[in-house]
Parts: sequence; structure tokens; C-alpha cells
Amino acid sequence: MDHFSGYIFDLDGTIYLGAEAIDGAVETIHYLQGLDKKLLFLTNKTIDSRENYLKKLAKLGIEVELKHILNPALVTIHYLQKHHPGAQVYVIGEDILKNELLDNGISFASTPEETDVVVVSWDREFHYRHLDFAYQAIKHGADVIATHPDRTCPMPGGDIPDCGGMIGAIEGTAGIRITTVMGKPSVLTALTALDILGVKAEACLMSGDRLETDIRMGNEAGMSTALVLTGVSGRDDLIGSSVTPTYVLNSVHDIYLAGHALEQADEAKS
Repeated sequence: MDHFSGYIFDLDGTIYLGAEAIDGAVETIHYLQGLDKKLLFLTNKTIDSRENYLKKLAKLGIEVELKHILNPALVTIHYLQKHHPGAQVYVIGEDILKNELLDNGISFASTPEETDVVVVSWDREFHYRHLDFAYQAIKHGADVIATHPDRTCPMPGGDIPDCGGMIGAIEGTAGIRITTVMGKPSVLTALTALDILGVKAEACLMSGDRLETDIRMGNEAGMSTALVLTGVSGRDDLIGSSVTPTYVLNSVHDIYLAGHALEQADEAKS
């Protein structure tokens, strides 16, 4: 599995859980860096900045540059700038996301009537006023996009509700389907990731712990995919699933172990 030119890794449940690296993950990244592979780390989380992800990875022993980290906030900013230039936006999300949008010139609406776009994201203080503002804005014709579709987020103590809960509340209230989604499994994220790496889809391996986001996105983009069993999806979830990974790994460490085994075999032959 070390024959690909580019490697995209999910973070939560794939490289780490909480503050701890998953066993063998750091060794695997160092191994691929030693082979001069192109790496990108991809998260659907919007409750932390890319800069903080960079610091977290460094603390775990993984040194990369900011350009190697992609999150839904960055994809959302590019989407709004391209498809809704000058729009007045209402954001359901935490301050990290709001500040990133503001820093990149996105204007915020103060009333539902003036809202052009509702951005729905993960907000751990989601409340009725958010729901009502979004509902009234939608009634007045506002478009709706979501940063990511994840129903839950893996944590050391167990999964917790994610952006899917906010999406469900708005869809249920407004009687709509939110079909424009920035994060995994969106093709928008896949294309952005491949563009950053500078590789073709067939030369890239997407590794993640969720069938419905990581693996689905990689498959639909034409990448090879590896489901790791260290996060949300397990072997039982593969039964009857319409999403099938190229590989099923105990963890990302299997990438290193497979490559190391081949190296040892080649050395034995010589």
C-alpha cells in the first residue's frame, strides 16, 4: 500500500482519538514522509482551526505545513466566494468557524429578511433561536448549505452528536433537504484535496474510519480507499453496505507494516 503517490488521511478516529495518537499512526506517517509521498490531512470538524490541528499533530510528533490540512471551513469559504460573492450569511456554528469566515471577507446577516445564505455547521450550543432564525431566513428565500454531514464525532469516551443533528432539526422544521454539503463525502472536498496534492485520483489512497463519508468520498472520486477499524465504522457495518473500501485495515499502521514487510522480503532476496 506504499505504491500510491498521494495519501489523504482523516484525523479523528484515524490518526488519533482525543489527545492520543492511535498506535502506529505516527510511525506510519514518518514512513510515508521518508518515501517523499504527498500527504494531506482531512477533517470534517469545524470546532477547531487548521492552525490548531497543525499544533496538535506537531505535539503528537507529526510535522507538516498548514497547506497539508483541509477542513470544511476552507471549502465553505471558497464555495461562498465563488457562488455567493457579497452574500449576507447566517452561520449556525461555533466561533472558530465564524472567525474564519469573517477573516476571509464573508459578511454576516443581522436579520432573517436580509439573509442570502444559511450555513449550517456543528454548534455545541445549538438552541431554539438558531433554529428559528434559520427557518425564517429560509421562508424568505435564503439558500442553505452545510459544512459537513457527520451525525456523530468519535471521542475517547464514545461518540457525541455532530452537525447531522443541526441539519436534521432544520430539515425537519423547514421541510427541505440540505443537498449542498461542503465536507466529506462532497465532491467539492475531494476535488480540493486532489488539487492541493497535485495528484490524480487513481494515484491516491483515502484512509478513514467512516464508510458513509471517508470511503464514499474516495470511491466516488476514483481513489483507492482504506477503511480503518479504529473509529466509527466496524466490520459489521460492511455487511450489506453499498459502500465498499478497497482495503480494510485494523489501523493505518497496517500501511507501514505492509510496506515494511515488502522491504524485508526484498532484502532477503538480495
